[in-house]
Amino acid sequence: MGKQAEEKLDIAYDQLADYLHAHHSAYMEVDDRLYYLTDANFQAWRAQDTSRLNAKGHYTDCSDLVETMGEFMALPFVDGKTIEQVFDKATFYASQKPVA
Repeated sequence: MGKQAEEKLDIAYDQLADYLHAHHSAYMEVDDRLYYLTDANFQAWRAQDTSRLNAKGHYTDCSDLVETMGEFMALPFVDGKTIEQVFDKATFYASQKPVA
């Protein structure tokens, strides 16, 4: 899991899937809730709730794990809404790898 960048991403909805494919993750803030959008070992996609950590100290999944980006973009994990439905009020941030 990466660290949220301070600077907002300037990205359009139709660019988001390509961005995620290229960078493997991003943070999405909607209504004071922060989600981590990420791939799972390059094989599947999921959204995670950053306010809840599991026993290993990792973010907790708040969506199903799906194989394709199309399936991921159609998941209603934001209070029953998809990324497209909340995009206009969402703010996106890059995910930076922690510095060792």
